[in-house]
Amino acid sequence: MPDSHTSSYADFYRRSIDDRDAFWTEQAALIDWQTPPQQICDYSQPPFARWFVGGTTNLCHNAVDRHVAARPDAPALIHVSSETGSERTYSFAELHREVQRMAAILLSLGVQKGDRVLVYMPMVAEAAFAMLACARIGAIHCVVFGGFAAGALASRIDDAEPRVVVSADAGMRGGKVVAYKPLLDEAIRLSQHQPESVLLVDRNLAPLPLVQGRDHLYAPLRRQYLDADVPCEWVDATHTSYTLYTSGTTGKPKGVQRDTGGYAVALAASMRHIFEARPGETYFSTSDIGWVVGHSYIVYGPLIAGMATLMYEGLPTRGMDGEPDPAVWWQLVEKYKVTRMFSAPTAVRVLKKYDVAHLRKHDLSSLKALYLAGEPLDEPTAQWISDGLGVPIIDNYWQTESGWPILTIANGVEKKPSKFGSPGVPMYGFDVQLVDEVTGLSMTEPNRKGVVVIEGPLPPGCMQTVWRDDQRFVDTYWRSIPGRLVYNTFDWGLRDQDGYFFILGRSDDVINVAGHRLGTREIEECISGHPQVAEVAVLGVADALKGQVAMAFAVLRDGRLAADPAARLRLEGEIMQRVDGQLGGVARPARVLFVALLPKTRSGKLLRRAMQAVCEGRDAGDLTTLDDPAALDQIRDALAAPKPTPAAG
Repeated sequence: MPDSHTSSYADFYRRSIDDRDAFWTEQAALIDWQTPPQQICDYSQPPFARWFVGGTTNLCHNAVDRHVAARPDAPALIHVSSETGSERTYSFAELHREVQRMAAILLSLGVQKGDRVLVYMPMVAEAAFAMLACARIGAIHCVVFGGFAAGALASRIDDAEPRVVVSADAGMRGGKVVAYKPLLDEAIRLSQHQPESVLLVDRNLAPLPLVQGRDHLYAPLRRQYLDADVPCEWVDATHTSYTLYTSGTTGKPKGVQRDTGGYAVALAASMRHIFEARPGETYFSTSDIGWVVGHSYIVYGPLIAGMATLMYEGLPTRGMDGEPDPAVWWQLVEKYKVTRMFSAPTAVRVLKKYDVAHLRKHDLSSLKALYLAGEPLDEPTAQWISDGLGVPIIDNYWQTESGWPILTIANGVEKKPSKFGSPGVPMYGFDVQLVDEVTGLSMTEPNRKGVVVIEGPLPPGCMQTVWRDDQRFVDTYWRSIPGRLVYNTFDWGLRDQDGYFFILGRSDDVINVAGHRLGTREIEECISGHPQVAEVAVLGVADALKGQVAMAFAVLRDGRLAADPAARLRLEGEIMQRVDGQLGGVARPARVLFVALLPKTRSGKLLRRAMQAVCEGRDAGDLTTLDDPAALDQIRDALAAPKPTPAAG
């Protein structure tokens, strides 16, 4: 519900910009404070913003403890693994006890307030226990996506310098065991920094050799601390809660550093105003704790709101019996009466390859909305899932750096329609603008393409800085627009006459074709509207004549067509004509090639840089985040295949 003295979202938003301190004072009342803030926003040293200065609070208290007294037996954490066929629900009281046990173990291993704990875990309940336990004792967790290669993990160990690493014997993906311990051992061998202790959860999936004196098994220590009573450490609002490394980082890892009080307030407010959370309901985010969505909307946000959060290990197309089942998510929605669901467009495009009947096999009457983020949501995919589910499909745009949505629809304040293809309007606190990348001037007219930037201060919940590198924070994000101290999202966008934003792709993914600047998103949107196209990636490839040309790689809904040269030729022609008709000849791809899958990270983001390198005959670089190595081979094979020629006659 909107605040009593606001009549519309426009008023609500305007207050957040024009009367910032009063607005965020109201939002701060959504969480518990041990000491109230003395100053709402200290922006005396731009671009560094310090929120709720003088206040003390604790993330774990707000996510767990404060709900125990009111509803100890209500579901809090629901862990489901379709990989192992296991399900377990923890009430708030049970979660409270498990987190205290984990906290006692960390304390016994020497972890103190401000120490780093690196979490390298599959999607198991113990990973959430570890994150909450760190927050409970004032330690800083650094979650690294489970299964990252040893070299990438080593660079993060060196940057974070953790006292303890929490890990497991293995994770599972698609029925295959991914052994973590050998990767972790090799990463520590490669690291200059040597963690004092490694805490290991044994799932009995892979051998678990222990390094004497360093490695400790979780289960016996848990038994030792079954009755542990570990109080929350009240920390300053500005105390660092965690660091999280942005995916796709090259060179020295870039650790996004986040505070405690601002983050807690931002999540509490977003759960109310954006996600319309109700205590006692169930939230299901299909992300992973290794990514920011997993931090904000698997572990912290739903629990802060008093909801049950569903933590899922598995694929969207693999059932609890290990057999293919494109309806497994909807089975869980029915069973646990999920009301709010959060996923990624990539996952929906995977499901789009299957019959829409799979969406309707289960009772989805509890589901009130599906939220999608992580990459641009194309209109055909949005329309398909909307028709299939019959609930609002709400896009949202944000980044690891922001911690919560920058652009979406705040239906908890005022019901507004979504526009397919647009994530929505700026969220309260985000002074979003479009600027000319050359002049730095703001572009206020509708439907003009510019770089999406945010005027400082960034609202609560956003990154404080780059871990141990303030200068990199300033230089990377705030000094790239001429003559302006503004936060650069590095995304192109435009704003329509109604104020809705459309994200057109990365500003560093713009294609320059014979002097024409083209956003990859615009071409992708056009191609994805073809009825046979399930998924598409468009990228710029170096060309001696034009500087760059657009190259399109498409996944077809019917893979058999890709094996038929005549069908490939026909479809390529149809797609070319479609682009010609909608965007003009200058946007027409040089080729449309058909593959069975696209190279993606484990979080579902396209590896455009690697694809571009393969197209240009260069080394594809660091592929530690690549989900399926066969995907790049498919790109190579498609490029090497002779172009089909029209049949004679």
